[in-house]
Amino acid sequence: MAVLETRALRPGSRRRPGRWLLVAGLSALAIVMVFPLYWMIVSALAPGGQSQSSTFTLFPADPTFDNYAQVFATQPVWRWLGNSALITSVGTALSVVVSLMAGYALAKFRFRGRGLLYAAFLVTIMIPIQVTIVPSFLVVAKLGLVDSPWAVILPTVFDVVGIFIARQFMLGVPDALMEAARLDGAGEFQTFFRVVLPTCGPLVGVLVILGFMTRWNDFLWPLVVLQGNENLTVPVALSTLTNNPAFSSPWGAVMAIATVTVLPLLVVFLAFQRQFVQGIASTGIK
Repeated sequence: MAVLETRALRPGSRRRPGRWLLVAGLSALAIVMVFPLYWMIVSALAPGGQSQSSTFTLFPADPTFDNYAQVFATQPVWRWLGNSALITSVGTALSVVVSLMAGYALAKFRFRGRGLLYAAFLVTIMIPIQVTIVPSFLVVAKLGLVDSPWAVILPTVFDVVGIFIARQFMLGVPDALMEAARLDGAGEFQTFFRVVLPTCGPLVGVLVILGFMTRWNDFLWPLVVLQGNENLTVPVALSTLTNNPAFSSPWGAVMAIATVTVLPLLVVFLAFQRQFVQGIASTGIK
């Protein structure tokens, strides 16, 4: 009896019901978050027009890959994926370089007007893209870049959110490291690339994941500057399939391409997930 009473009074046993409730709540939340992905896969495998049927089923009776075969045979899907990969990869790489160097300058250099310049950067975050889309398009048109990948890449190289995150991370880099490098005769670029940059692995992971996801999923700006069907990115191309008479089930075709386009995002996130978590913890962004 004494042993049973001691076990009953243990602190862990009192928290056990609450722990199970927490697990149950998190499990339910995980199901809610994963269900859209599951439904996308189910709709891609549904034959005919079952994905648009009013009858609700958790899995099609006769799953098939006909939606994949039809859309890949009739549409330049590989070209769309290549366009998105090119624009996203080059744009992310350039944006990461610009964000790292700008964040380093704003965090570690003392110059007149630094605070005002940084405040101006932050103000631009609050300006919606609808306000700047017409001036941006006019500039791109004057440069003759309309309907080319550079029309999408160049306007997004300057990423204010990336610069903000980079600056917050750079503030935590000890000044003693840079002073030691300068005393050894290293220039500013050598100090940045050989001393500061090796400590920025978590920051690079954050910038790569955020930049890649933003550019891969971008819809409005590519819709404005890309016009030819073969020059479209995947999000814009998906919008052209919903009213395409070539498909008996347009939503099945859309979901088929969508399941393929999710894979690069998963690969990038899995590759940089550790650096992403470390970077978010280091910068204090939630």
